Amino acid sequence: MGSLTNDLARSYGIDYPIFGFAHDIATVAAITNAGGLGVYGATRRFPHEIDEELAEIRRLVGDKPFGVDLVLPDGMPEHNSREAIEAHIPDEHRSFVEGIVEKYAVPEPSGPGMRTRFIRSKEIEEEQLEAVMASDVNLFACGIGAPRPAVERAKELGKTTAALIGSPRHVRRALQSGVDMIVAQGAEAGAHTGTVGTFTLVPQIVDACGDIPVLAAGGVATGRHVAAALALGAQGVWAGTIWLTTEEHTAHMAPALVDKLLAAGSADTVITRSNSGKTFRQIRTAWSDEWAAEGAPAPLKMPYQDVLVGDLLGAISEHEVEPLLHSGAGQGIGYATEVQPVAAVMDTLVADALAAQV
Repeated sequence: MGSLTNDLARSYGIDYPIFGFAHDIATVAAITNAGGLGVYGATRRFPHEIDEELAEIRRLVGDKPFGVDLVLPDGMPEHNSREAIEAHIPDEHRSFVEGIVEKYAVPEPSGPGMRTRFIRSKEIEEEQLEAVMASDVNLFACGIGAPRPAVERAKELGKTTAALIGSPRHVRRALQSGVDMIVAQGAEAGAHTGTVGTFTLVPQIVDACGDIPVLAAGGVATGRHVAAALALGAQGVWAGTIWLTTEEHTAHMAPALVDKLLAAGSADTVITRSNSGKTFRQIRTAWSDEWAAEGAPAPLKMPYQDVLVGDLLGAISEHEVEPLLHSGAGQGIGYATEVQPVAAVMDTLVADALAAQV
């Protein structure tokens, strides 16, 4: 049997060209320790939390490489001011959200939700970037947007850089930012995603990127997907959904949410703007159904939708309001049928990818 090690894996000092994204420290560390490269989603973390959490991941992985991902969209307000955003939220939307609270008897949250702890703004982005640059993280990835000054600074500090894109029309701008690697993310992906399927997207991005390495993302859930990505010209994969039901990731999740993820099939996800204002793939629940119902208002743009629903989403999670409880997840969730350690998931990915290449 052959090996999954290739030039990209060797350049990062990892066993397999498998990059694993998660919002959980233990999961990220476990991915790196299992031979891949874990990437921590830190976009909703305060700068001091980024400092502490990246240091904790480093403690868990030693000198092995890991990454961090920030979302840096254009058009965000200058300042971290909730009041300024609140002033522009229509009464129609406020009433709609109040109706959801009443219909599902959602208790008050104990504090701001994950999306309302701070406002997605230039001010916060700059502080988050300072924390990332001050860390010894190996890879700096941009989930949305890739500002050239940030990319250049990261590279000057010895970090490698990546940008996630979901359309061939985004290639030119991503390459102009100077990133070292492109993640071609197909519509099957969980959370913020586009409309072009992975099987169609990846070869186009590979052809457009020339010598710049490309990772395939979106629906990567089995070793056969890994082998297919390599056959399409990608040098590796970027996966997120497959780690949602690992032992490490589920340790801090509501049991009802774990059950929903394990029960979900690939057709049980939906793309909605109701979480953040941008297209976001998640498991379908009463939350997405309410926003898709006739007469529901159109979700607001980011960060207005964040402020509109952030506290409510926090209350739903805090109080485990089962009908509304949901998670970002890609169509690969259909392959997640049992809770396993990260290392077991990685071992199966690698073994099945090698078998598929024979």
